[in-house]
Amino acid sequence: MEQYEILITDEFSAAHRLRMHDGAYEPLHGHNWRVEVMILGPRLDSAGLLADFTELRPAVRRVIGELHDRCLNEHPAFAEVNPSTEQVARYIYDRLVTQIPPGARLAKVRVWETSHCAAAYLAPDPPAT
Repeated sequence: MEQYEILITDEFSAAHRLRMHDGAYEPLHGHNWRVEVMILGPRLDSAGLLADFTELRPAVRRVIGELHDRCLNEHPAFAEVNPSTEQVARYIYDRLVTQIPPGARLAKVRVWETSHCAAAYLAPDPPAT
């Protein structure tokens, strides 16, 4: 089946400290996080678009804006979960998934905490038709 993909990237700065396996916290430290949002779909609309960047980019910016310039450990979304890169990717996915236009689906959110280390949350497989 034919498939189109669009990718939106953005960045935010935030600090975190992870709770390790023994319950101790690592030192507080910050990152300039890079976010990649991948959207897939089988068809283009009448304008030849899978989804409009000018609508999706502000949605991504709103979600990551909630994380920008703060300590993630203090954000309500991470009150019960470790603010790991994996959990940050899942949080962004969960906040964006309802904002994707019909005919497209949010397939993956990848978050880079450094230029060499990233984690991603991939959407569950779509239901079989």
